Formats: sequence, structure tokens, C-alpha cells
Amino acid sequence: MTPHNVPREGAPANPTAAALQARFGDAIRRVDVVWGETTVYVARERLLEIVRWLHDDPEQQYDYLSDVTAVEYRDPERALEVVWHLRSLPRRRFLRLKVELPRGTALEVESVWPVYRGADWLERECYDMFGIRFTGHPDLRRILMWEQYREGYPLRKDFPLRGRFSRAEQLRQALAANPEARYSMEELSIADAFADLPDEMRQRLKSGARTGE
Repeated sequence: MTPHNVPREGAPANPTAAALQARFGDAIRRVDVVWGETTVYVARERLLEIVRWLHDDPEQQYDYLSDVTAVEYRDPERALEVVWHLRSLPRRRFLRLKVELPRGTALEVESVWPVYRGADWLERECYDMFGIRFTGHPDLRRILMWEQYREGYPLRKDFPLRGRFSRAEQLRQALAANPEARYSMEELSIADAFADLPDEMRQRLKSGARTGE
């Protein structure tokens, strides 16, 4: 059995892994190296502190968050893992961070939005698909499914292939959703979505903006 905190697969680890172990000790739970990519498992309660150090330390400079996602396993001991992909563009390094969420514990981790503003929509997608809450996120709400979506979290293992409701009920719920009431004209324009809307909807939004509705 490979002991914890020892790189696997025989490939050299990203040097950041050793720096993390030296600075944060037991908060670094495990280091894996697979096909030349380094994954560092960190303690949930130290996540934001570790991410901030990776971003701010002049020897690390992980200035780009490329993804936030999650993985759910059928193994009863592994449960869910939250995953962050970090890149140091100045040092040309890639690092994958993971936090394990054991079964029976809250599906909750700290948001890294205070460090990476790009985490905003990435964390919302992870929340929408897996039900993981990111504490400290400024606007945690669904982003792919509508706000009134009641079927659960589509990427969880217990989610039925065809959904929990009938196709007719799914259609009814989708038609009942009212995105125009949720997003302002300004938000739609910023997202470059306004020009792509049907003419009828564009006119309705313009009319609502003029009348203050």
C-alpha cells in the first residue's frame, strides 16, 4: 500500500506539492501523481487558506482558476470529491486540488471566490449539478437549471436517467419558469444574450424596462 503524502506512479510531483506539505503539514492529506499530473488532497477546513497562499505566494503564483467541478463515487467510503484546477501561468505549472466530502457530512466547502472571481459561475454550476454549497459565494443559485427546478441534482449517482418527473411535468415546469423576471435587461445585455432572443421577447423586455415593470 502506498503511504499518504508520497507521490504515486513514479513520476516527479509538481514541486508545489512539497511546498504545500512543508507549509501546511497535516492539512495536506495526500499527494497523487498520475500521468505527470499532480493532485493534492487538502483538509476541507483549510481550503481557502491554502488557495489564497497558492495565489499570493511569489514562489507559486497560481493566478488562473480553470475549473471547479466534483466527482461522486459509488464506493461508500469515498462519496464526493470537490475538484479545483489551478494554473500558474508565470511558472507554467498545473495543480489539481481535491477535498473529500465523506458520506454523512454536509456537502459544503468554502468558496474560493474571494481569491478567484472566475469561481462565480463555476461554483454555481457545481452547486446546480451536484448540490454542493459553497459558503461565502456572493450569489449561489442555479445556473443551468431554472430556479424552480425540483428534481434534484442531475449529476448525482442517485439521479434517475429520465429524471424524477414525467416528461409532461418536466415540460410544464420549464414553461412555468420566468427567466425575464430573474434577469435584468443589463444582465442579458452583458451576457450577449439579448440580441439572440426572439423579436417578441426583446420587445417585451424593452417595454418592461421603459415602464419600470
